[in-house]
Amino acid sequence: MSKPVVAVVGRPNVGKSTLFNVLAGERIAIVKDTPGVTRDRIYADASWLNRDFTLIDTGGIEPDTKDVILSQMREQAEIAIATADVILFLTDVRQGLLDADAKVADMLRRSKKPVVLVVNKVDSFEKYMPDVYEFYNLGIGEPHPVSAASRLGIGDMLDEIVKHFDTKDSGEEEDDRPKVAVIGKPNVGKSSLVNRLIGENRVIVSDIAGTTRDAVDSSVKYNGEEYVFIDTAGLRRKSKIKEDLERYSIIRAVAAVERADAVIILIDATEGVTEQDAKIAGIAHGRGKGIIVAVNKWDAIEKDNKTTAKHTERIRQILSFMPYAQIMFISAKTGQRTSKIFDMIQMVIANNSMRIGTGVLNEIVSEAVAMQQPPSDKGKRLKIFYVTQVAVKPPTFVVFVNDKKLMHFSYVRYLENRIRDAFGFQGTSLKFIIRERKGE
Repeated sequence: MSKPVVAVVGRPNVGKSTLFNVLAGERIAIVKDTPGVTRDRIYADASWLNRDFTLIDTGGIEPDTKDVILSQMREQAEIAIATADVILFLTDVRQGLLDADAKVADMLRRSKKPVVLVVNKVDSFEKYMPDVYEFYNLGIGEPHPVSAASRLGIGDMLDEIVKHFDTKDSGEEEDDRPKVAVIGKPNVGKSSLVNRLIGENRVIVSDIAGTTRDAVDSSVKYNGEEYVFIDTAGLRRKSKIKEDLERYSIIRAVAAVERADAVIILIDATEGVTEQDAKIAGIAHGRGKGIIVAVNKWDAIEKDNKTTAKHTERIRQILSFMPYAQIMFISAKTGQRTSKIFDMIQMVIANNSMRIGTGVLNEIVSEAVAMQQPPSDKGKRLKIFYVTQVAVKPPTFVVFVNDKKLMHFSYVRYLENRIRDAFGFQGTSLKFIIRERKGE
């Protein structure tokens, strides 16, 4: 089951960033950023009452005129409606109920998405509650008073948000078709690739536009297997502001990746791999998905016998945090190697879901320990008692040791490499949890 997406929408200066940072950093556990990947705080992986979700901040725009404010708010609301499972609509008790709030509330109401109306800057419930009641006039439900700065009312607000997850999950049928998200920077050929894959096979089972997110889900059959492709192109904005385009492409990628089993990260061969590609790749890596890096527009590159090796080396360098990713060179325009994508998808999904028996796993780890002695400190040496796999998607291993402090990152990487040598696991990250066994 994919994690629900919660989008924060509201006018500038109502406290979106403050609330986002409180939720992402303090009251809720946040998954740490991937080493080597710098990301804007546009989204955070969070958890409340054992329910995981992804929080998206649609804000960060400070327009000059009221007309621009309203148009930007509309765009924010459109993004939230398209990508979110629950919309957190933030207003400001000090500024009161404004016309812009009412217009966005109309859009949110028509979306049929769950909306949690939150009134911020309520530092004293006794003093401000009469002003909070005014927000009932928006007609989108009960206003929840909070103070992001003073951490008041946050728990009650989150309880309300989590209620909507339960409603959504219980009414949803489990779809076991492999889902593949195609993500990447604007104009790298995401839609072209999806169209090529659909057109090549001539079997479109269904084409569902606007399936709760700003993506078009295309169901395709290949060799008897049905796949769902999530094209994140969606919402072609007219804005000329590069930063906005990057922000929204990342928001779309987060929502699509949450739903996917495998992710194709599309890179433009004519531009080469960039730091923005690394940001987008970090989204899929951080969520433990099966990953394929597809270098598109390969037909437009002049080649010699070293071209592929040079591009591969550069990709490995920029995407150094995911050395397991499978790389292929394609052309959505000409169809070059696109048919091989399905075999690659099957492989990375299988590896992402692979389980290894505890006995076999410990044989490999024992051999690895015999070949390279575990680290020691002040005369005390690390002992590895045993290893067991506890989860898939991604494959997750618990390593029981005598002292967690002795388990250096480099030795975890060494064990990971030995496990990969033995079992493959191409195209998927592996997760290791180190636990101490007391009294050993």
